[in-house]
Amino acid sequence: MGLADLHMHTIYSYDGTASVPAVLTRAKQIGLDVIAITDHDEIAGSLKALELAPQYGVEVIPAIEITTAEGDLLALNITQKVARDLPLIETILKVGELGGFCIAPHPMAGGFGMKSLSAYSILKALRNVDVARILIGIETYNATTIDKMSNHYARILGNKLNLAQTASSDAHVIEAIGLGVTEFQGHTAQDLMHALQAGHVVQRKQKEWNSVRILGSWAANYVGSTFTRLANAA
Repeated sequence: MGLADLHMHTIYSYDGTASVPAVLTRAKQIGLDVIAITDHDEIAGSLKALELAPQYGVEVIPAIEITTAEGDLLALNITQKVARDLPLIETILKVGELGGFCIAPHPMAGGFGMKSLSAYSILKALRNVDVARILIGIETYNATTIDKMSNHYARILGNKLNLAQTASSDAHVIEAIGLGVTEFQGHTAQDLMHALQAGHVVQRKQKEWNSVRILGSWAANYVGSTFTRLANAA
């Protein structure tokens, strides 16, 4: 069985703390087969990971976390940015035009600046038959959300929909990578995409971090990565 973490951030995100090589190193160390770096409205880190991945023995699906007018959306298997703040349906269709597919991350989660899709937005979008071919997954376990109840609500929604239910870390620090992963038959990115489209994936969870650890780890790493982030921005 293969393991994938399809939601994580690097210093290319405004709130990320890890370099791309550090993320790839960590992914290999903990036995991940496939990852997607999903920086906020920025794809440069993901493309860099795609270039470096063969050196680390980890497959990378190029990806981005897009801020839509209705909440965040993971777009995978695309290699260029999609404009932010567009309506959800328009955004999903643009991802499809680029050959990609989408997963709804941390749906219904609130607090600490979270911009999440509502159940209404997801259900409304899925009424569009073209959208339903592109939006193929819902993240029903987000390992580092502060709003823990949102995972419960996401599972309830996911059980009512014909979508793959994924687990991801949403890691903003190295140590959080792999706290939530999606298990699939096979080991390659192509195997994973087939499994997602068929809905044949399984969630695997590590011991949950509490809110204090999540926020404390992020704050310490954010301060510690200041030089790296400034150098990356230069």
